[in-house]
Amino acid sequence: MTFDSLVLSKIHLQDVPKLSSFVDRSLKAMLPAGSDDERLHRLQDLAAAPWTRDRIVERVRGVTDSTQLAYALRQLRRELMVSLIARNSTGCCGYDEVVDTMTALAEESVRAVVRVCARELSERHGVPFGESGAPQDLLVVGMGKLGGCELNVSSDIDLIFLYSEDGETRATPEYPNARRTLAVSEFYARLARRIIPALNDVEGPGFVFRVDMRLRPNGDAGPIVCSSEMLEEYLYTQGRDWERFAWLKGRIVSEPVFASPEQFEAQKADIQSLVTPFVFRKYLDFSAISSLTKLHEMVRAETDRREALRAREGCNVKLGRGGIREIEFIVQTLQVIRGGRDMKLRGKSTLRMIDALVHAGAIQPNVGEKLKTDYVFLRDLEHALQYVDDQQTQWLPHSGETLERAAGLFGAAPAELWAEVEKVREFVAATFDGVFHVNAEKAEVKDKDAWPLGWSEGAPSAPMLLEEKLRGFGYGDASEELAGRILALVSGRRSAVLSEEARTRLRLLVQFVVERAPQWVEGAGPRVISQAEELSRYLKLLEAIAGRSTYAALLYQYPSACARVGRVLAASRWSADYVVRHPIVLDELVDARSTEMDDFTPVDWSKWRDALHEALTSAGGDQERQINYLRDAHHGAVFRLLVADLDGRFAVERLADQLSALADAVIAEVLDLAWASLPNHPDEPPKFAVIGYGKLGGKELGYQSDLDIVFLYDDPNPDADVIYSRLVRRMMSMLTVQTSSGKLFDVDLRLRPNGENGLAVCSFEMFSRYQRNMDGNGAWLWEHQALTRARFVAGDPELGRRFEQERAEILRMPRAIEPLKAEVLEMRRKMLEGHPNRTTQFDLKHSRGGMVDVEFIVQFMVLGWSASHPELVNNFGNILLLEMSARLGLIDGNLAQAAVRAYRRYRALQHEIRLNAGESVPARVPPELVAEERNTVLDLWRHVFGTAEPGK
Repeated sequence: MTFDSLVLSKIHLQDVPKLSSFVDRSLKAMLPAGSDDERLHRLQDLAAAPWTRDRIVERVRGVTDSTQLAYALRQLRRELMVSLIARNSTGCCGYDEVVDTMTALAEESVRAVVRVCARELSERHGVPFGESGAPQDLLVVGMGKLGGCELNVSSDIDLIFLYSEDGETRATPEYPNARRTLAVSEFYARLARRIIPALNDVEGPGFVFRVDMRLRPNGDAGPIVCSSEMLEEYLYTQGRDWERFAWLKGRIVSEPVFASPEQFEAQKADIQSLVTPFVFRKYLDFSAISSLTKLHEMVRAETDRREALRAREGCNVKLGRGGIREIEFIVQTLQVIRGGRDMKLRGKSTLRMIDALVHAGAIQPNVGEKLKTDYVFLRDLEHALQYVDDQQTQWLPHSGETLERAAGLFGAAPAELWAEVEKVREFVAATFDGVFHVNAEKAEVKDKDAWPLGWSEGAPSAPMLLEEKLRGFGYGDASEELAGRILALVSGRRSAVLSEEARTRLRLLVQFVVERAPQWVEGAGPRVISQAEELSRYLKLLEAIAGRSTYAALLYQYPSACARVGRVLAASRWSADYVVRHPIVLDELVDARSTEMDDFTPVDWSKWRDALHEALTSAGGDQERQINYLRDAHHGAVFRLLVADLDGRFAVERLADQLSALADAVIAEVLDLAWASLPNHPDEPPKFAVIGYGKLGGKELGYQSDLDIVFLYDDPNPDADVIYSRLVRRMMSMLTVQTSSGKLFDVDLRLRPNGENGLAVCSFEMFSRYQRNMDGNGAWLWEHQALTRARFVAGDPELGRRFEQERAEILRMPRAIEPLKAEVLEMRRKMLEGHPNRTTQFDLKHSRGGMVDVEFIVQFMVLGWSASHPELVNNFGNILLLEMSARLGLIDGNLAQAAVRAYRRYRALQHEIRLNAGESVPARVPPELVAEERNTVLDLWRHVFGTAEPGK
């Protein structure tokens, strides 16, 4: 949808004065003695072309007297309004032109009035200079719809007057006759008292804009003009949450009068540096949602009270349920929650921010499109109501002349209009309630407080009574220990530092969790744990986040997310520990995209990486912030995959594909970040490649898999070895160092040439010589086995292509089959010795007949037969290579398919075990559980190697 596509249905131009009293009255004022035809021709002239900003500026460009300017602006506003009403109601323009034109009129009116009045004042008092010695300008901040560039036709304008520095006025060559100097604050106070009536007062043709100053610090009780120092003190000592939402729209709309453009930009930047951290927190600020909910509840309560008195008469399309304000509240709340981390969400326009929120995953695409359409519909309707008589009204009556006229100007029959209004309001209200979770579930938690009296205040009887309460919920013998943890959480040291509101929120959240945890265990599927274990895991999370109220606010405000966390915690021990270690991933539970991933989701993280790169670039070279953001983004992405995995939406192989592709994207971004951070690095991209081996190379990564990596370069620069050694050190630090946001990966470099004795990075020529064993001290067979699972991951594409070509040539070298078998068997024997299993359990990976045997068989097939079957060098993974070997007639087809099924079963069991025990715990099962699979793999081993060796 384009915003201009929503153009009102056409009515005839001659009908506009009949439907709009304002247009009729204005035409008569313009042509007092004119005939109806003459007035119609005047209306045609006014409606013929849009009012561009240049047209507006031209009308007031040469006016230098404030009295003349005030009259000229009022005439301009009347003509422009008549033009807009005629163009909009006849279908010549849509919503975009209306709000763009009104915003341009407001901005240029403010700029003209400030310019003319400031110069008149300087004739008497001189130019204001700050303590820095630079001339100062009044900074006029447009709030609300003016700040958002979406001003409606009869809107007032919310303004705040600011200046950067204290100082005083002085005479200048341009203003040499200054008779009395003033403090800068006094100069601008006097200027403000001239600006407001110049815009606001009704004179002659009317007014320009009604001016509202109540959003300034301390409201009506505050000074009319504030310094930046005063603003800073106010915002950070007295600023309320609702003011964060107000300042979200704040935008300086004035232009320089005395200062140079550069000086004026510096003054603007000074104000912006104060406002941005006040509005946007560095973290995901879910605590903001409760503040805006309360604000909205107050607004809606007052509107409902007024509408109740006139319930049969109509509705308020702005403030009523399902109205304009609810769409704006949805957008602003999600912006404030996420805008601290995502700079794309700091915009002012409601429509554009809906698109940005859809892109960020905060709003589902179909909901976003509908909200945009409904927003434009409601704004168009608001305009039609105001076109009737230029009144600042949003009241749509059920009947009467106003309805008839507004519907006519809107281009719809009254009954059809009302039917559409009701549909729109119902959708908007439902969406609002979904975002703010105004539902019975939360109300039940608030109202149903049948818990022991004084339990959350730590009353002496609380431990015993709470234990009894927990036993009633079915927590059994663990109730005493759980009761102690709960009391420590809600009335102990952790909660002492919280505000009263945050403590109440935490208490209600604990009640909700305790009462619902048994249900989440029941829904955990095959991974059954006890109710007590589930509650213990959730309490561990709440203990970790108790001091960070924004996370508790998220779980409290979003009961569905709270329940989903419960199901994630119940699903596996590893996932529970992961959430506790990285609570920032909780944001993913309210991300609309978290429900989209499954086996059919493309394995493509390029858009994710683009967004990550933009966010890292916006950090402005702050490496600590970049590294933490990189970790947080990766943890969030892994959690999205984890949630889909626990929901059963991923096969193990597809999950591994996604995790491997995600790792590729992270490594590529780390490479770019590390290269940019090197002092005096060459301007061109690095001639450098990251090669993945093992699980990364074979695209079989798990959640906690190490990365087996080799670094190569091919650069004629004489300092190449020094440059790329530094690059690798930076990359290793970024990948592996533990920060406040955790770490990315454990990295293993032992597969590089000469292993632990080799250089961390080597030239491509050295790598090639080593792999080809040109000097007799090169690669062993096991290193060529490892090469079967190697692939280019990140870096210079040309070097990556050369590596892949070199890899293929090495793997396709002719090898005598029998000696090759002997070496592979010897290597398998060494691996068995290196991974002894002294239990009676079957080790899915290392035991004979397990995963390593399958991998060795595939590696043998690649090394032994690629010379005659070059397609085997393709790194397709063990399953596809087994199937390919069968199709080529190298192994028995039925046996290969059975081995494929066995390998898949092993991977699924390994995945299940690691979800509950972690990556470092051996994946072992009772032998009888996989007896058939083990025998199949051993049969294939004997079929390929002609022996059961090494060992059984």
